[in-house]
Amino acid sequence: MAADPAPDLQAHKAALRAEAHARRKAQPDKDELSRAICATFMALPEYAAASTVMFYVDARSEVRTRHSLQDALASGKRIVVPWCNAHQELELFHLEAMEELALGMYKILEPQPELRQVPAKVLQPEELDLVMVPGVAFDERLARMGHGFGYYDKLLHRLRPGVLRVALAFECQFFPEIPVQPHDIFMDAVVTESRVLRRS
Repeated sequence: MAADPAPDLQAHKAALRAEAHARRKAQPDKDELSRAICATFMALPEYAAASTVMFYVDARSEVRTRHSLQDALASGKRIVVPWCNAHQELELFHLEAMEELALGMYKILEPQPELRQVPAKVLQPEELDLVMVPGVAFDERLARMGHGFGYYDKLLHRLRPGVLRVALAFECQFFPEIPVQPHDIFMDAVVTESRVLRRS
């Protein structure tokens, strides 16, 4: 009987995550590069066509989005940000001002608790027209590796067919190949400081 490959796979993923985190942390000029990456995202034709767009709010060494959220809020689009509930699932919040955010789980900026269940602020994944996705590591196939909790995979499975899933990343986050499992979702595009990769 063949040995269970899962422990080897998990060890491989852990090593890739550690390497990706180290590379991303060491990336110089994060603010400047992040502004360029976000500007490219907001110049996509799909962004122009979208009415409701989900942004993530950056944490730690991720591509920084909070500086560009202000421009997005002024664009006339409905801007949505995710937050993590007690069941470790992402819920969606209609953001109208940066002041509606406060530090939450994992020291990530999230909607203030008293605003989260206001009916006008609650959205469902099926209402999104375009989704911005963070990630730890990627490959040229547009496979994505997150933190291993599956938050985004659960959310992305609920999108309407045809809704574009666009990850933001620094070039240093790319690897020759990311291991994938059946539940993993590939990105439709990845925007970096030097290119926009799209699935063929």
